[in-house]
Formats: sequence, structure tokens, C-alpha cells
Amino acid sequence: RRPGRVAEMVLRELSLLLLHDLRDPRLRGVTLTSVKMSDDLRQVRVFFSHCDGKSHAADAVKGFQSAEGFIRRNIGRALGLRYTPQFDFEFDPGLENAARVEALLRESRVRE
Repeated sequence: RRPGRVAEMVLRELSLLLLHDLRDPRLRGVTLTSVKMSDDLRQVRVFFSHCDGKSHAADAVKGFQSAEGFIRRNIGRALGLRYTPQFDFEFDPGLENAARVEALLRESRVRE
């Protein structure tokens, strides 16, 4: 389906912007995990994790929101879409939860 393909392209372009062009210190340590695109291609939900955990997620969201115009302009140019989508940024606790489960499993092995 087209929304899935466009979501992958948005993830790739946003990753490149994050790596090369976005200089906001609030976005340091951010890793993009997934992108969900609406069926009409007008809304994008970007999920990210932060190397410092949930404590810095609110600052990262503010950093993304302050750079949203820059992000929309560059992604609109790169993808050539008729309408540039609106972005929503959300913290994804999946990696943090996985690390916690792994630590618990490691701890249980030590006890045995």
C-alpha cells in the first residue's frame, strides 16, 4: 500500500535530516523507531526513542516541534508529495522496555 511506502521514505529522509541537518541539542541521542502514515497521506506519527530514556523525551518532542517547519519543507521537497503531511512526534518506550526485560532475565540467570 502507498501509505506504507511513503512512511518508509519519510523515515529515511527524516533520519538523514536528523543525522546531518538538525542541530538542536534536544535531539541528540534520538533514534527514530517507526513512522505511521495516515491513509490520506496528510498525517504522520513519528515514533522515537532516546538514549537517556523517557526523562528526556519531552525535551526531544519540543525540539522536533520547533524544527517542524524545517522538517516539513525538506521532506516535501525530497518526496515531491502534493501535500506535505503534518507531523506528530511520540516517544516509543519499546527499546527501554526491552532493555529492562533483558536486565531482569540476566539477573534471574545470575541467581540460578
